[in-house]
Amino acid sequence: MKILLAIDDSKFSDAAVQAVGEQARPHGTEVRVLHVVEPPSLLVAREMEDPNFQLEAAWEAAVKTAEALVARAADALRQTGFKVSTFVARGEPRATVVDMASTWNADLIVLGSHGRKGLDRFLMGSVAEAVVRYAPCSVEIVRIRSGHRLAKAV
Repeated sequence: MKILLAIDDSKFSDAAVQAVGEQARPHGTEVRVLHVVEPPSLLVAREMEDPNFQLEAAWEAAVKTAEALVARAADALRQTGFKVSTFVARGEPRATVVDMASTWNADLIVLGSHGRKGLDRFLMGSVAEAVVRYAPCSVEIVRIRSGHRLAKAV
């Protein structure tokens, strides 16, 4: 079985890592931990003195942070017995998660839900909703129940 675990730097992703780690797994299950680095806003780039240089520096800093994030999640999952690989991609999260699941032939996508509603959801969009809609495989959305204490998994 191949599980694509899409994470960001949030408690919702911590819950998703924890959920995968607690699942029963068949022999040979692989987990790929994916983080998608979104491009810095072009509006922000216009305000910079040298947008090309600073934009690239911002990308590189975000990628380094993402690499550390996926490494921590991978270490936590390896401790529970999973075979784990990591991947950091640059792009738009909704499409990138779906594309990665397709090209890697994932059997399951797991991701946390921020649970945004109303204007926040309209403005920020819902990665989870888009992944559920367009994924080539099953999708598990991990939610944090109110009042539920989450152990820091990563």
